Amino acid sequence: MPVEFISAVHTDSGASGPAAASRTGLDVGHLRRYARALDDGGFDHTLVAYHSASPDAFQVAQFVATHTERVRPILAHRPGVIFPTHAARALATLDRISDGRLTLHIISGGSDEEQHREGDYLNKAERYERSDEYIQILRKVWQAEGPVSHHGKYFTFEGYHSDVKPVHGLVPISVGGSSQDAYRVGGQQGDIFGLWGEPLKETAEQIAAVNAVADAAGRPHPRIWVSFRPIIAPTEELAWEKAHRTLGVLQDQARTTELLRHYRTTGRPANVGSQRLLDIAERGEVHDRCLWTAPAVATNAAGASTALVGTPETVAQALLDYVDIGCDLLSIRGYDPLNDAIDYARHILPLVRQELAHRAATAPAA
Repeated sequence: MPVEFISAVHTDSGASGPAAASRTGLDVGHLRRYARALDDGGFDHTLVAYHSASPDAFQVAQFVATHTERVRPILAHRPGVIFPTHAARALATLDRISDGRLTLHIISGGSDEEQHREGDYLNKAERYERSDEYIQILRKVWQAEGPVSHHGKYFTFEGYHSDVKPVHGLVPISVGGSSQDAYRVGGQQGDIFGLWGEPLKETAEQIAAVNAVADAAGRPHPRIWVSFRPIIAPTEELAWEKAHRTLGVLQDQARTTELLRHYRTTGRPANVGSQRLLDIAERGEVHDRCLWTAPAVATNAAGASTALVGTPETVAQALLDYVDIGCDLLSIRGYDPLNDAIDYARHILPLVRQELAHRAATAPAA
């Protein structure tokens, strides 16, 4: 399949950092402009993130779908918040509204604190088990010709039937994470597997771990989604100056308890992905061609936080390095979200696509 680009919508015009939606919650005009900028700019997908304090992701995804023509919403969804039969019907309805453009991203939950905010007291291993069962139920409901019953560890129901089905029969499902539990569920159930931006060596190791699970389960390898926060400028010097200005803003935000009140967890992050980013940062600030770990330290690795820093040409080549090891979904979103998305569409997407087209045209015949 072709290499595709992912962004992430922001629901208000707040500047950088994980608390962008905590100021006013939802600026409908800004969200509309943002979605249309991604559509016009040539992004293939956009993540609609989930957090207990954020605007409802289902409704945001529907808004994005109805105000765009081609970009595909990737709806982040946390199993356990709603019952899977309800979710199957709601997702199929949203897929119909979007004319078959929906992708589902399963968030099992890496932070006990965040899970407790919505009444979820399962431990991490149980949450991944529940996600596995949840995905199976969704697909069972979508594919069923008649009523469905299920008796599992986490969910039980009798005689459920939905009149609405996804446009293409199933909604593609993404799983993400960096733990063994994540690899297991992603390899066994995921159509897509999401990773945060680590150095090439570590990323290749994670891809191999997921693919090994898929092989053991007799399933196709999931497509690999890798996430970065590029910082670009016309010269390398200007890009690094911009990077350090951005870092200063992130550090200021991290010191403002009120600003990060909904997103803060105490101490070292509980999820393996964040721990890995911080461990990599301890080994060095810059890795490979231009992977910069300082933003992960500044944000306590609150989500995808590593940057690619340089000219558009440098960043495009760095992204192609990841393509070369098996990543074909490239998530790039900035710390100045809307302006960065516009810049990426102008300066990065064309370079990567041109190089991939050149490779395809000049590759020897099989």
